[in-house]
Amino acid sequence: MRDATDVFSEWAGKGKDEGMERGHAASVEEMLDLALATNNLSQRPFTAIDIGCGNGWVVRKLQAIENCQSAEGVDGASTMIEKAKCIDPEGNYSIAKLPQWLPKNPVDLIHSMEFLYYLNDPISMIKIIHDEWLKGGGVFVAGVDHYFENKDSLQWPIALDVHMTTLSQQQWRDAMENAGFTNVIITKTGVKDGFIGTLTMLGTKQ
Repeated sequence: MRDATDVFSEWAGKGKDEGMERGHAASVEEMLDLALATNNLSQRPFTAIDIGCGNGWVVRKLQAIENCQSAEGVDGASTMIEKAKCIDPEGNYSIAKLPQWLPKNPVDLIHSMEFLYYLNDPISMIKIIHDEWLKGGGVFVAGVDHYFENKDSLQWPIALDVHMTTLSQQQWRDAMENAGFTNVIITKTGVKDGFIGTLTMLGTKQ
């Protein structure tokens, strides 16, 4: 199977990242609204990281929020990061393989859209995010379109020739709770005709 980062680098070169942004925008908007309302995050200065940031569009969205002190993005696809830096030369973007990369300092908000299931062990990554990426009181919100209940997504690994870890809604909830997250919410965002919705998980680090 192909490395997902190679696929996404190719997609960035073909301009497909812009279509991904449009396709995910509704889900991400709802995810960020949920996260920023948690622990009154938007009412105080906060720092943020977007994992699997692509061309940096969510980082730029976070930067535009009044109380956001800093937002950075990390992605394993080199062409995506090159594009992010071209669009936002002053932005903070890192190209890195995960889970090996760690932020210099823990942050208040971690956002991730369509990243976790490309890992061989996303459950361990969730634990690392809880233990090493987040400050106490910090919030993690992640969205996945590939999950067991979304039957349309189950053929994606074959169609793209890319590894995807398929977990159910309950398995994602268990992963969040076993990692130590509290007040875990599992919901759907971006629901529309013909689309079951992005499975969204949110939790707080005590």
